[in-house]
Amino acid sequence: MTYNCNSDIKIFACNSNKDLAEKIAKDLGLTVGNSEVEKFSDGEIFVKINETIRGADVYIIQSTCAPVNDNLMELLIMIDAMKRASAGRINAVIPYYGYARQDRKTRARDPISAKLVANLIACAGADRVLTMDLHCAQIQGFFDIPVDHLLGAPLLVKHYYEKFHHADNIVAVSPDLGSVGRTRNFAEKMNIPLAIIDKRRPKENVSEIMNIIGDIEGKKVILIDDMIDTAGTITNAANALKERGAEEVYACCTHPVLSGPAIERIENSAIKELIVLNTITLPPEKRISKIKELTVADIFADAINRIHEGISVSKLFDIEIKS
Repeated sequence: MTYNCNSDIKIFACNSNKDLAEKIAKDLGLTVGNSEVEKFSDGEIFVKINETIRGADVYIIQSTCAPVNDNLMELLIMIDAMKRASAGRINAVIPYYGYARQDRKTRARDPISAKLVANLIACAGADRVLTMDLHCAQIQGFFDIPVDHLLGAPLLVKHYYEKFHHADNIVAVSPDLGSVGRTRNFAEKMNIPLAIIDKRRPKENVSEIMNIIGDIEGKKVILIDDMIDTAGTITNAANALKERGAEEVYACCTHPVLSGPAIERIENSAIKELIVLNTITLPPEKRISKIKELTVADIFADAINRIHEGISVSKLFDIEIKS
């Protein structure tokens, strides 16, 4: 869908999601604003806004993915620049919100970094945050400004419905207990059974499969997660499902963090196809044949238009699939 937005809405991009920003702007009938985000020789970030934004409804598109701290600082400094240039409203569009896994104290003296980052964004001068699939939905409450929390599930459900809607042997699988709610919602929308993998995590970025709850033997299974980082959980789950009788193993996630050994693990795993959304830009070396990317540009463009026009964003959570 293409919108005809007026001149008081402006889209800007920092360095992490320029391709996505251009697609969002194009859907809105706009071009990305003229700005520069660069570094001094000592590594300090500086921002130049090369057009007037006085009184404008400004949307800054930036995922806080790797390099996480550089991308976070780019966002904060651009927000500050917009505030000092008298923007009317500053909206931080953060397709992937970094530090989201540090949302509570799991041990004594742990930080709650997700709250710290929320404070930084608000203190920098943002008036609103637009994001997608926070690792924990309660992070919305960490902000003292409005948060619009979009869902990647409609895109994933639509993709798999079109791929498998004639099949009767599909099972949605949660890779761990923490993803059960997300996977149950997916299974209900697809009208397919649910299975759950019971795992334990002896240390960070390491997981071990204990049990599989549900019938997966002879089935095509779809693993659903919000993000894939080192891919240990998802590949261990896929291999265990295949070893225990699954016919084919598919996987999907919203945020392809894919750090460290992730690509090698996915390439060597039982996963037949991995569907990801472009909340994080994939460099060429991560674009392997098993990974297929879907775009979130139209969802974010629709959300930005609705926020600008002051109409409901929740309509975007509806899933439209054709029989």
